[in-house]
Amino acid sequence: MDGHMHGMGGMAPSPPTTNNTMDTTMHRKMMMHMTFFWGKDTDILFENWPGGKSNMYVLALVVVFLMSVFLQLLSHTRFIKPGSNHIAAGLFKTLLFAFRVGLAYLVMLSIMSFNGGVFLVVVLGQTLGFLISSFAFNKSPHDEGFDLPPISC
Repeated sequence: MDGHMHGMGGMAPSPPTTNNTMDTTMHRKMMMHMTFFWGKDTDILFENWPGGKSNMYVLALVVVFLMSVFLQLLSHTRFIKPGSNHIAAGLFKTLLFAFRVGLAYLVMLSIMSFNGGVFLVVVLGQTLGFLISSFAFNKSPHDEGFDLPPISC
């Protein structure tokens, strides 16, 4: 070719770098697991968190577990008393719904790390939240009387 890259919009590829450390770092940042794996070397929700440290990985698992439990409790708890002001109750339900959806997306994004430990704590957290809401509040999740309908797949 005559130095002109056809189909590239006139842009030539950048020359390869000679620094192996930079190549390894860039490869590490661009690499993302697409299958489940086990280990503490993962990023959950934020870049470099938990950072590959065992104690921070355990903390990350605890945080994700608590988010999962709280998500189920939000879905199956009554916060608004019958006979409350309809406008205030509607606004509160809307804010509660927005908070629950945001929390659900954070839990979903943490699972997308494809880490087996994260997956297990999310399932266990959702299960414990369901158990607490079903027995402690003495209601089936399909009974009427909850502020928000359960999240369905």
